[in-house]
Amino acid sequence: MNLPVPPVNPTIAPLRNVMLFTGLVEGVMSRTEGLPGLGVFKGRSGDGKTTATIYAANKFRAYHVQMKSVWTRKKICTAILNEMGILPAARIEDMVEQIGYELTASGRPLFIDEADFLVSKNMIEVVRDIHESGRVTIILIGEEAIQQKLKRWERVYRRVLIWEDTQPTDMRDARHLAKLYCKGIEIADDLLSDLVTASGANAGHIVVNLDRVMKVALNSGLEKISRAEFKEVFLTGAPSPRKPL
Repeated sequence: MNLPVPPVNPTIAPLRNVMLFTGLVEGVMSRTEGLPGLGVFKGRSGDGKTTATIYAANKFRAYHVQMKSVWTRKKICTAILNEMGILPAARIEDMVEQIGYELTASGRPLFIDEADFLVSKNMIEVVRDIHESGRVTIILIGEEAIQQKLKRWERVYRRVLIWEDTQPTDMRDARHLAKLYCKGIEIADDLLSDLVTASGANAGHIVVNLDRVMKVALNSGLEKISRAEFKEVFLTGAPSPRKPL
C-alpha cells in the first residue's frame, strides 16, 4: 500500500551526515542484481542519525520504524505492517511474508532505527528473514558498536552491503545549523568555533548551545554576536554524577 509522505525538507539536505545517509541508501537501492540489500548507518548519539533518517525516509518514501527496548519479534513485525497500512496476519511467519511482499512490490526501502535493540534482544534474524523473503532493501540505524555486535550473527553480517559511519559536525555544518536555529542572528566564526569544540562536534549538543547563544543575542539586542559578547559557559553534555555526601 502506497502511503502519502510529507515533502522533503530542503533546509537540512546540505548537512554532512544527511548526505552520507542519502548516499548509503542510494548505494544499496542501486546495487547490482544478486548483491545483498542490507545497509548500516552507525554513529554516536547526537550525531544527527535521526535527522538524516527522517530526511531520507521522505526522499525515498521509505517505511520507517523505531525500535523500542521492550519490543518482541511479533511487535516489530506488527509495527512495520502498521507503518505499511497492512492488517497484520496472526502468525509471525506470515507477517514476515507480508512485509517482504510489500517491500518487493513497492520497491520502497525499510528503515529500522535504534537497531541495536534487535541485536541485544536476539531478534536480528527477523531482519534476515524479511530480507530473504524478496532480497529487499533494509537500512539499520544504530550506535557505533552495532557493527562489532553484529559479527555474532555471521549470516546477517555478510549480507550487509554498505557500512557508513556518521561524521563529527564541522564548521560548515555548524554554520548551516546556525542559520536554521539562530535566524536573524549572525554568529561570528570565533564563537562558533569555540561552540563546536565545547560541544564535542556533536550536532545535538551544538543545537542546544546555539539556542543559548540565540537567547543571549536577543536579550542583548544584538544582530551579530562574537566570543567577546558571549560570557556564558557552553554546555558540554550530560553532567557528571553527584558525589555522595
